[in-house]
Amino acid sequence: MQQQVLTRLEELETKFEALNQEIVRPEVIQDTNLYTTLIKQHAELNNIVSAYRRLLEVETGIADSKGMLESEDDPEMRELASEEVASLEGELETLESDLLRMLLPKDPNDAKNVVVEVRAGTGGEEAALFAAEIFRMYQRYAERHRWTVEIMTESGTGTGGLKEVIAVIEGKGAYSRLKHESGVHRVQRVPETESSGRIHTSAITVAVMPEAEEVEIDIDMNEVRIDRFCSSGPGGQSVNTTQSAIRLTHEPTGLVVSCQDEKSQHKNLAKALRVLRSRLYDLKQQEMASERAAERKGMVGGGDRSEKIRTYNFPQNRVTDHRIHLTVHKLPEVLAGDLDELLDQTVAAFEAQRLEEEFKTAQAS
Repeated sequence: MQQQVLTRLEELETKFEALNQEIVRPEVIQDTNLYTTLIKQHAELNNIVSAYRRLLEVETGIADSKGMLESEDDPEMRELASEEVASLEGELETLESDLLRMLLPKDPNDAKNVVVEVRAGTGGEEAALFAAEIFRMYQRYAERHRWTVEIMTESGTGTGGLKEVIAVIEGKGAYSRLKHESGVHRVQRVPETESSGRIHTSAITVAVMPEAEEVEIDIDMNEVRIDRFCSSGPGGQSVNTTQSAIRLTHEPTGLVVSCQDEKSQHKNLAKALRVLRSRLYDLKQQEMASERAAERKGMVGGGDRSEKIRTYNFPQNRVTDHRIHLTVHKLPEVLAGDLDELLDQTVAAFEAQRLEEEFKTAQAS
């Protein structure tokens, strides 16, 4: 483990011990607000300090067992010592990984619901069909985690493809798991309409945003142009002949959101505002993080929506994440919603990059 990490852990242990002394002082106990604050800080530090102390114990155990290997002549004792070293080194690796994650500042958006936008890109109808498959992939992943999916708006094609779909996925940890899915997803396969058997490459874009609360983004409706029009496509006579569809244009930013899925104009307006609020929140966050974009692109890319992040190759049964150079040969399982292997390693890579950035910032200050 890097020295700067160990130094940070030593500082936190010192702070933890100081809190142990502070929370038992009578004057602190009598001050309810102060006592509550310190108890909360104590609880937050308890897990990380416990893990750090166990890490020190494991390191001592490894050193002792290795010493026994060097000095012991009894084959049985040497075998026991060797087994102990292997076991403790495995635990040490886990502890180091856990501690690195604990040191990262919490992303305040991780607990939020997520707005997912999937759009067909280059490739015509084949891209639209792939967009529908990727959206079903996220739906199935949500089902595995018992999250709910609410479609805000969708635009389909006659062959079952999707030009665009916007949905809100609600559930614990939804944003923390899906936040790195933004970008260009590429498919390589032989389309059903291809008579010569030639492999085509098509692409779609995925945008993932935390859902913003009203208190976080206050939309000035004087800056929003509202257009009402008749819905198009299937939906029944009442949908297609009444002005129930809504188009919102946020004039300061030029953002446009349309919603026509509901028969009620009020419901369409509420859905459109929900999406617009999240887009504005996402735009605000991108502006705040723009100065760090170059650093973020260093190892795993920046998650930019113009960046190719993943390729789904059907002939080779292959899914490749280009940001972390990971390839898995289980394409049907991934499209069926088995995303955890990909997501686990992507999240770990981004967390490692974030931790490196934090230490660089700390050293520079």
